[in-house]
Amino acid sequence: MAALRLRGAQTATAVAIALALQTLVPVSHAAASPATDAAASTQSAGLVSQIAAQLGRASGIRSHFTQTQTRAALKQPLVSSGWLLLVRGRGVVWHIETPYQATYLITDAGVSEINAAGQRVGAAAAHGTSGARGIAEVSKMMRAMLGGDLTALYSQFDVQASGTPTQWRMQLTPNQPQLAQAIKGLQMSGGNYLQSLRITLASGDITSLEFADTATVTDPTPAEQQLFGAP
Repeated sequence: MAALRLRGAQTATAVAIALALQTLVPVSHAAASPATDAAASTQSAGLVSQIAAQLGRASGIRSHFTQTQTRAALKQPLVSSGWLLLVRGRGVVWHIETPYQATYLITDAGVSEINAAGQRVGAAAAHGTSGARGIAEVSKMMRAMLGGDLTALYSQFDVQASGTPTQWRMQLTPNQPQLAQAIKGLQMSGGNYLQSLRITLASGDITSLEFADTATVTDPTPAEQQLFGAP
């Protein structure tokens, strides 16, 4: 059970990457991608701008998730499911329902576990592996994007997008050696909301997330607001 909860904390940190993308602010410049075809590069950058503007309309979202973790040390993939709540500028509540019960709060301060009484019981972020450090770094970068700072994204990733604003795919590939030591790449797809995320670590371990029943949230419940604490 302890191992399962540790993997849950690691995934909660990784999910900050995905959910931050749900509330991107509009992009005002082209992605810094080393595409050989100038026309294709321009088209991809334009699509990224449209996706960002579309996802950025929501001040908060609620969604159900199914997570599949594939690890070299595991004979079979580890599958879990639950729900999440993201509120722009506040953070993410990440609740695992199966195969065990656990709730995590993801903010700029890190990842904390929440007990059954709705109280924070301490930090739950995983340390000690390059994968965890890389995910934490990307999570921090994505949270910065919520405040309109897109510089970090384009300075650390080559970004390519294809499809249309209603059915798109996006590939983020690290272009910095230090980050590439931890993360091989991120693949995302969606429409009005993010629908799937695949995080591939340099070790070959993979976390895949599928989101369903996503809806815009205007006002979190009083209990949910209490989890986030004072603004």
